Amino acid sequence: MTTFVDRVELHVAAGSGGHGCASVHREKFKPLGGPDGGNGGHGGDVILTVDQSVTTLLDYHHSPHRKATSGKPGEGGNRSGKDGQDLVLPVPDGTVVLDKDGNVLADLVGHGTSYVAAEGGRGGLGNAALSSARRKAPGFALLGVPGGLRDIVLELKTVADVALVGYPSAGKSSLISVLSAAKPKIADYPFTTLVPNLGVVTAGAMVYTIADVPGLIPGASQGKGLGLEFLRHVERCSVLVHVLDTATLESERDPVSDLDIIEEELKQYGGLGDRPRIVVLNKVDVPDGLDLAEMVRPELEARGYRVYEVSAVAHIGLKELSFALAEVVGQARAAKPKDEETRIVIRPKAVDDAGFTVVQEEDGLFRVRGEKPERWVRQTDFSNDEAVGYLADRLNRLGVEDKLMKAGARAGDGVAIGPEDNAVVFDWEPTVMAGAEMLGRRGEDHRLEEPRPAAQRRRDRQAERDDAQQEFDDFEPF
Repeated sequence: MTTFVDRVELHVAAGSGGHGCASVHREKFKPLGGPDGGNGGHGGDVILTVDQSVTTLLDYHHSPHRKATSGKPGEGGNRSGKDGQDLVLPVPDGTVVLDKDGNVLADLVGHGTSYVAAEGGRGGLGNAALSSARRKAPGFALLGVPGGLRDIVLELKTVADVALVGYPSAGKSSLISVLSAAKPKIADYPFTTLVPNLGVVTAGAMVYTIADVPGLIPGASQGKGLGLEFLRHVERCSVLVHVLDTATLESERDPVSDLDIIEEELKQYGGLGDRPRIVVLNKVDVPDGLDLAEMVRPELEARGYRVYEVSAVAHIGLKELSFALAEVVGQARAAKPKDEETRIVIRPKAVDDAGFTVVQEEDGLFRVRGEKPERWVRQTDFSNDEAVGYLADRLNRLGVEDKLMKAGARAGDGVAIGPEDNAVVFDWEPTVMAGAEMLGRRGEDHRLEEPRPAAQRRRDRQAERDDAQQEFDDFEPF
């Protein structure tokens, strides 16, 4: 059964915002006391947070779909809906968040580091919040915005100071077991290590972590063996330690050729050329192994490597090796900038970005794309004429109509707001006037009715005022 998972695809859904409420305050002697509809609550976010107690992505491998709770709708009496609860997902230290195209969204290092993977939808405004000097009693409210949906990939890159690399059965697991308190599986057959093992080493005043990476073989960077699955776990290390087997029973292998092959695999994988290297000649407790180590050591030192002869079984040379690693780790820590550990990619908008685009497609349809127009469309109740008129006002103030005109749109042309699979399409009619002065009765907008002569519109407005005055005159208090 799988117990270690270091790469998963996660489907996250934030909570949707609650709808705003359209309500009018009513009490004795005040049947129309003004709008008092409350706002809808905001939807909960989906947040990834580094937790030191979590070491694998196994939970998300079994349950890849996660959803936050939605906000509650607003109510009358200026009562706002309750916000949805954020969904906090714990991830291991060193988790990289990518989109489906492989672009890095966040690199989470350090306990408590967090990243909002999906934002909750905004709650819709109630008619109390929409009232103004010109629109004193709105007969509509805004709908809540659906929560964000996102497919992301989580990759775990082990956070360790030292990475042990080498052929299978070179003695990496044995070495980490005697340098630290880690207890990895040890046997005399290849690929004993199926998951990276972490150990903590204390050398004087220096404490550092060491990782035992599953054995590499020729072609590992192209997917052979287990190397491609775990090469990512050496990316964060400060020091690479080549563990070379000086007592191998394979006649076609020797420590120098093993080193050259592993170095070629690391080069093909990329990004590790600047890490300091230390060479460990292991199994010198075997007579033939000691002879071979003494034979190849001068050649390795001539290449510029620091070479240590050790035996994990006989505990030979371990103290010297641990203090040498502590020295190199200390130098790497001192040279590393403090602000490079955690990285969250931010892509700001251009200064001259209008917030939306207008493009004419091949079929003649004009498509409007942008965060604000698309959100406003999702918040509009299209069964309410006044809400539709309010949307037209907002789009006009944003400059959408000006851009449509500049793009060549004419009255009657089709306009779509939103992506192809979820857009609102309508026949465009340029707005000459915009604002509350064009509204008629509550919940209505004259722009959606058949055009009437100006004289008729004036007579209708005067008739409405006369009716309101008559109702006031006829009103008899109890």
